Amino acid sequence: MENFIAYNPVTLHFGKNILSTLGPTLKEYGNRVLLVYGKGSVRKNGVYDRIMDGLKMQGFDVCEYSGIQSNPLIEDVDAAAAIGREHQVDVILALGGGSVIDSSKIISVTIPVEHPAWDFFNGKAKAVKAVPLVAILTLAATGSEMNPFAVVSNHALGQKSAFGSPLTFPRHSFLDPQLTLTVPRNYTAYGIADLIAHCFEAWFGIGETTLTDRFVISIIREAMEYGPKLLGDLQNYEYREKIMFAATMALNGMTMYGRSTGDWGVHSAGHCLSLLYDVPHGASLTIVYPAWMRHFQNKAGDRIAQLGTTLFGEPLTAGESINRIEAFFKSLGCPTRLSDLNIPGDHRQPLFDAMVHSKVNGGSMKMKEEDYAALIDLYL
Repeated sequence: MENFIAYNPVTLHFGKNILSTLGPTLKEYGNRVLLVYGKGSVRKNGVYDRIMDGLKMQGFDVCEYSGIQSNPLIEDVDAAAAIGREHQVDVILALGGGSVIDSSKIISVTIPVEHPAWDFFNGKAKAVKAVPLVAILTLAATGSEMNPFAVVSNHALGQKSAFGSPLTFPRHSFLDPQLTLTVPRNYTAYGIADLIAHCFEAWFGIGETTLTDRFVISIIREAMEYGPKLLGDLQNYEYREKIMFAATMALNGMTMYGRSTGDWGVHSAGHCLSLLYDVPHGASLTIVYPAWMRHFQNKAGDRIAQLGTTLFGEPLTAGESINRIEAFFKSLGCPTRLSDLNIPGDHRQPLFDAMVHSKVNGGSMKMKEEDYAALIDLYL
């Protein structure tokens, strides 16, 4: 087991009708609110009106920024930060899934400064102050509601990069599973796959820690048991609740106790798919993970076999484990090859160039250019 520090300052509000305490929570930080949300789903399903009506009734001064994309853009972060700066907001309210919360984390540290948000990603600036962030989660997937990390795309530079700071933890996150009842089947499936992939990244990290391994396996089993049930009954509150809780636990730090790092090479490679082709994040992971396991089977075979044997309850080789995991992703309706998405063109060179440019790598399984080429061949 590796030495570790456990720290998570997020106050998590979980359960049905938990938003009844949103107003008093926001009042802790002030009256001027920047509401950040996506491209329209929260307006269509009525959540936006419900939140705005409540804020107005309680006397909040609200400005807003809408249009955050599923693969969030740095331009939106800078534009929203400018609005927050102009209105001297006291608190940010992120209403949406991981893309909205990720964007809001960077907005929170960009409002107090004059330089572009990307300076935090390229190391030109360090976050020293943040506007408090409160999140309302509407999509169970990324775990962004209970961690400090954010991933944003910069198409001008051809990069999709991550940033995290102790300042970018949300102060409070509100998780009412009722708000996920309108999420369509495909994005529900991508969320299930995303939370499983987060567990895999921890599983293949550095550090032998049996109790944390049991945390990881339990979260994956929860997703594998209730994920298919949810996809067969999208309006089932109990199933939504279980998946929402599992997604939060998959990336709030507990799967990393006793590890010095996760691997995260699959996420790094998946970001290239999202950057080039706007592939939904969860879908990019189901494409890359089986290929990554096959490519690193010689190095990580024992760990892959242990994972498959434990998850499926019977002795499996590494190869059999990979096949079973891939079949599970397919059963969710997720792509396992880029060709499943019917994106026209020859993708080898653009993908290779993107991986080189992004310096795709893992924490435990190091990658070189020959690894990039082999991975691409496996998941085209």
